[in-house]
Amino acid sequence: MPDLVILNQEANYLTTGLANSFKGRFNSVTLLVGVLYSQGEPLDADVKIVSIKRMSERPSWKKAWSYLVALVQMWWLLMTRFRQHEVLFVSVPPMGYLLNLLLPHRFSMVIWDLYPDTFKVTGMTEHHPLYRFWGWLNRKSFRKAYRVFTIGEVLADAIAKYVDRNKLKVHPIWSMYDKRERVPRDKNLFIKQHELQDKFIVQYSGNIGVTHNVELMIDLAEEFKANPRILFQIIGRGPRLQVIEDLVKVRSLPNVQFLPFQSEEIFPHSISAADLGVVILNDKVSRGSVPSKAYNLMSFGIPSLYISSPDSQLAIDARRYGHARCFSASQQSAMVDFINQISQSSELRVLMSQAARKASDDYLPRNSVKFVESYFAN
Repeated sequence: MPDLVILNQEANYLTTGLANSFKGRFNSVTLLVGVLYSQGEPLDADVKIVSIKRMSERPSWKKAWSYLVALVQMWWLLMTRFRQHEVLFVSVPPMGYLLNLLLPHRFSMVIWDLYPDTFKVTGMTEHHPLYRFWGWLNRKSFRKAYRVFTIGEVLADAIAKYVDRNKLKVHPIWSMYDKRERVPRDKNLFIKQHELQDKFIVQYSGNIGVTHNVELMIDLAEEFKANPRILFQIIGRGPRLQVIEDLVKVRSLPNVQFLPFQSEEIFPHSISAADLGVVILNDKVSRGSVPSKAYNLMSFGIPSLYISSPDSQLAIDARRYGHARCFSASQQSAMVDFINQISQSSELRVLMSQAARKASDDYLPRNSVKFVESYFAN
């Protein structure tokens, strides 16, 4: 059997699940990672780890530098120590899969954020020289790849401008856990710690970057400024966090709470505290990304508010399962109406919670095996 090396500068439970599932089909599996967040998915003891440069969050120049250093390390290790290995690239650095243009390996990639399309959020157009150059590299890279995996039909349609659609292997990702029971409010350590027993919690938990448009949470909070029961909770970190915090101060909003990412032990309690989970994708990039947090909310049976374009995977899933409502960023009044409705109707919350639990059947950790089966299929 051959050997496999998996590349991901910032690996989470999804990368761990892939590594565990590929183990046994290869002579050995090695992870090249800057940091590995297990998030409830322990890495098999037989999977080896080789450390590379860890990703820096900010400032932007430092983040770009960490990408570059990791990219060079990946190239060097593949040219020397792992020259005979097959390669699977996952996620970060975003240009990492382009290494297959410089390397002789059998090289595959999992695409769940599409570049250069994501740059549209900065105002970059498809006529920009960088966009056109990266697009040209994509066409060459994807054609050369052994397998190109992606995680949704909408994203596959977006990638298809770079490669024959029939070459793409489409498999959904999965939630951090198998189906979990929500921690009851009277036993919820997170709720007790932050004294949230009487609050209806609208929760955004995740990265706060340029593609996430978390400012919309602040706009919604302003609409409910006079309602002390509804709390808008923002859990996470990212380059836009300071901007969001400043907005809250300027607008004097008492109904917004900022918290850091929670520990693995507290996470089931923090996500269970949400009465309504929020997933936000900038309309300009919503066809080129699918946030894993949407599936984590499903697995706990939490109703969701999706803010994304109507042709996104999020919107399609909301219509298919009924566990969420999806609005474009301009539909703020409709979002306000929905929050009012669900905060006042326990019946609606129960119905959407049941729909979320049912939807989660399609996004269980066993989905990682589908990538393996597809990798070895003729």
